[in-house]
Amino acid sequence: MYIIAGLGNPGTQYMGTRHNAGFSVIDALADQYNISVDTQKHKGMIGKGMIEGEKVILVKPMTYMNLSGECIREVMDYYKADIDDLIVIFDDISLEPGKLRLRAKGSAGGHNGIKSIIAQLGSDRFKRVKFGVGDKPKGWDLADWVLGKFPADLYDTLRDANQRACEAVACIMTEGITGAMNKFNG
Repeated sequence: MYIIAGLGNPGTQYMGTRHNAGFSVIDALADQYNISVDTQKHKGMIGKGMIEGEKVILVKPMTYMNLSGECIREVMDYYKADIDDLIVIFDDISLEPGKLRLRAKGSAGGHNGIKSIIAQLGSDRFKRVKFGVGDKPKGWDLADWVLGKFPADLYDTLRDANQRACEAVACIMTEGITGAMNKFNG
């Protein structure tokens, strides 16, 4: 069983923001695989289903970004999941909008949601799908940038990136993280 968590902030005011890229990918996975993410449990919204013949739990933490690890830890504990079965999807300002980068493990790189997960799980050895949202313009506050919405001219790019992120998650499950990195990090 895989735990697939997309990071973001709850509330309609955050829909479509750069920081909610992980939520958008979870929504795309839910649509593609007909999984309802509608159960409030473990400080998040979860949905159970199947992707590529594997049982999955889709997770959207409702703790706000900086406390994402609280939800992830509760889900991991409840389902007695191994850290090897965790895939986390989140926004990355060091990547151009819509670009993906997969990683097997690593530091938080300044991302507070990932920092929280590492602190709660006591390990950085979980799979990641980083979703590019672009670097903040000079003079901008980082919080204002990541909590801002994408411009309309990027919607096609983002829709395509959401689809590629779904394919990347499925590839991690079927071919392993190394195979998926070879395919999607090029």
